Amino acid sequence: MSGISQAVIEIATRGPGLYEFTREATGFVAESGIRTGLLTIFCRHTSCSLTIQENADPDVQTDLEAFFRRLVPEGMDFIVHTTEGPDDMPAHIKAALTQCSLGVPVGNGRPLLGTWQGLYLFEHRRSPHRRQLVLHLDGD
Repeated sequence: MSGISQAVIEIATRGPGLYEFTREATGFVAESGIRTGLLTIFCRHTSCSLTIQENADPDVQTDLEAFFRRLVPEGMDFIVHTTEGPDDMPAHIKAALTQCSLGVPVGNGRPLLGTWQGLYLFEHRRSPHRRQLVLHLDGD
């Protein structure tokens, strides 16, 4: 028997950084009753993104944030879209370079992430936001 489960979770951000939501996704899968399938996570925004990253050493997150700040800095003089502030277009570029959707296999009623893997929302804007992620699970 196949099943589909769907939910929207909201993550409150406090500015740039990685916000882990592995626990929420794992709880969603467990509550669905689906044992085997595919969890799709979709970000409903264009100035933040999703990533699967190491969740054991916080230096990984620090280094990723520093890398993206250097790769796409604020104040690029060729940027045209500036009406929402100097961090907005760099945030869109960072989101375009990363992902707005993730697929995670599910087995034994849980996401089959590696030992040190976690699910993260990668916020690219300076101001706090309330970000929505759609969780969609399809399986048996």
